[in-house]
Amino acid sequence: MDKQITVQKRVPEVGSRAKESKLKLKIIQVWGFRAFYLMLLPGVIYYIVFKYMPMYGIIIAFKDFQMLDGIVGSHWADPWYKHFQQFFNSPYFGQLMINTILISVYKLVFGIAPPIIMALLLNECRLRWFKTIVQTMTYMPHFLSWVIIYGILNTLLSQSSGIVNRWLVEGGGQSIGFMTSIDHFRTILVASEVWKDLGWGAIIYLAAMASIDPTLYEAVRVDGGSRLRMMWHITLPGIRNVIVLLLILKLGHIMDAGFDQIYILYNIQVYQVADILDTWVFRTGLQQLNFSLAAAVGLFKSIIGLVLVLGSNQLSKKWGESAW
Repeated sequence: MDKQITVQKRVPEVGSRAKESKLKLKIIQVWGFRAFYLMLLPGVIYYIVFKYMPMYGIIIAFKDFQMLDGIVGSHWADPWYKHFQQFFNSPYFGQLMINTILISVYKLVFGIAPPIIMALLLNECRLRWFKTIVQTMTYMPHFLSWVIIYGILNTLLSQSSGIVNRWLVEGGGQSIGFMTSIDHFRTILVASEVWKDLGWGAIIYLAAMASIDPTLYEAVRVDGGSRLRMMWHITLPGIRNVIVLLLILKLGHIMDAGFDQIYILYNIQVYQVADILDTWVFRTGLQQLNFSLAAAVGLFKSIIGLVLVLGSNQLSKKWGESAW
């Protein structure tokens, strides 16, 4: 009996010592990678300060916010969904939703293939100097502001002095107001965004292609496969998870049709096809100091984005790919 009692006492002691040794081992491992955690710290601080702490401001959507009273001192809205109801009952709600979704879907549909094609072409290029020049020229527009791009578009498409309209007039045709036409404005929005982010998006796919095992290409080459076969059967399946991940992330931002771009490029003549949620909120919410309405619309957009991300991730799991 004494031996059994002694053994029973030793078992918890052994278990606690094992836990202590595992904890010490984890501390040693963390300390060994302290330089990497230090590099990670600025990013963590950024997301805490600019992404998580502002979530407290969601309360504004349920209050009649007054700047002098602050968030805490402002009275609660009566009813609590007052600002949501104001937005849904707005005569512009249907048009805003249609414009936002259509522009976002157009950008998603027409913007996903060009970076992949560009990455495939650059990956197949054997002239290193040519590849470097093309890649540099295609991703440089990403760093241009939309103000500069507006100047470029105005130089090309202006009805009075644009280069394109000069060609049309000299060719015997009539000038077209591309920037003020409801028939052409969405096309300009989508085309300019695709051109701007073409090279930048290709960088991500090129990085994914670099991780593909070269022996797979050798196996196809031995079997007599062409370069086209290699791209179709090796390269594209190798970057499929990256394509799905980027698609899921873009679906989460489908309610963000691009405020900066549209606010700079649009004008009152194309409100019918270009006015989106963000531009309307800026005019009626922020310029008129109706912060509660702006917060309500922002929360509405966030909820839709969350549902789309979760739904698209569940759907992608059926194809064998998912973000998590």
